[in-house]
Amino acid sequence: MSFFRHGSGTARQWQHGNKFELLENGEEYFPAVYEAIAAAKKAVLIETFILFEDSVGKQLHSVLINAAKRGVSVDITVDGYGSPNLSPTFISQLTQAGARLHIFDPRRPLLGIRTNIFRRMHRKIVAIDGVTAFIGGINYGEDHLMSFGEMAKQDYAVRIDGPLANEIQAYAQTQIAAFHTFHWPTWRRPTSSEAPRGSQGQALFVYRDNDNHRDDIERHYRAAIRSAKHEVIIANAYFFPGYRLLRQLRRAARRGVSVKLILQGAPDVPQAKTWATMLYPSLLNAGVQIYEYCRRPLHAKVALVDDVWATVGSSNLDPLSLSLNLEANVIIRDAQFNHDLRRNLGALLEDHCQQVHVERLQKRSLWLLISNFVGYHGTRHFPRLAGWLPAHLPRLHSPHADEAQRVTRPHAPSAEAHGKY
Repeated sequence: MSFFRHGSGTARQWQHGNKFELLENGEEYFPAVYEAIAAAKKAVLIETFILFEDSVGKQLHSVLINAAKRGVSVDITVDGYGSPNLSPTFISQLTQAGARLHIFDPRRPLLGIRTNIFRRMHRKIVAIDGVTAFIGGINYGEDHLMSFGEMAKQDYAVRIDGPLANEIQAYAQTQIAAFHTFHWPTWRRPTSSEAPRGSQGQALFVYRDNDNHRDDIERHYRAAIRSAKHEVIIANAYFFPGYRLLRQLRRAARRGVSVKLILQGAPDVPQAKTWATMLYPSLLNAGVQIYEYCRRPLHAKVALVDDVWATVGSSNLDPLSLSLNLEANVIIRDAQFNHDLRRNLGALLEDHCQQVHVERLQKRSLWLLISNFVGYHGTRHFPRLAGWLPAHLPRLHSPHADEAQRVTRPHAPSAEAHGKY
């Protein structure tokens, strides 16, 4: 079943002449976003899974209000599961200034439990004036700042200046209308994973939806790994991909490619590490090198292959991101950006990771092997099966100022309750 129409404003082709800047954690990301919004002249569009009403969220709130008051068109879309507790005052101040707030799939809790778990709007996009865009895994909350403490997340985003920013903005604009549109899916041949050679600043905007682009992000990962000659480095917080991607990783390692995975060692969601460790034996035995990031929770969704290919975005390599959630990544072919990302991940490996060796793994009993087998296949296939079950039509709600004042704010859950995606 499909809920989202492919936007006609998306070119779905490689764009040349872009400039990229790697942004690490909230310390680099938030000021860059705030500064770009403050300089906006025409339009600001934001999509985010989580918007907390803390110091980070309030600062974003302030710059958006200022932009709207000076005549900039402002649209911000948040996920109803990830951002369920924005106060009436917070909302009405935005809407009274002229900004438009959209809530993806809002639902009231049932007995205090949020039931809208699947098909989340998980993208993290900022698009400004058609000339600047940001994509990554960073939500708007204090838990993306080092000052948050030992549970602060390690994460990345990329700033893009150039033609691709215009494509991203066109896509974000079409989605606001497309969220209200239902139609049955039609198959379309995906775009080529190969970029033209010989120039820098190339980038491709790729996304996952529940319509015509269900596996685009995963397909680009597989194609890049399949073409790898020397090196693959993947840093991903929630690592539990399917057979085909795992097979490409093992094949790359066996043909002599250096394949390094940076995964969670101090997870915010313990199950994430449990699921990933089920995959360790087969990967290690094929020659894949696994490192666990132990300083604090890893929230990254980045990868690089050889000298020029890289990706940054919102997509984890787990069943939710690969089968159900709405995601967005950018694929980059640029030697300087690749170098910057490799240098950053290299420092992460050197200073804050522990390598996992086969000898360290516990000898698995027959019962553990059976339970791992059942757990792997059950967890891997459940979201995909759930996607075919009858479901409500996700909607986009846009509260107005007068309506926001009538809303009674429920008790705000802790950061733990939101899930860490």
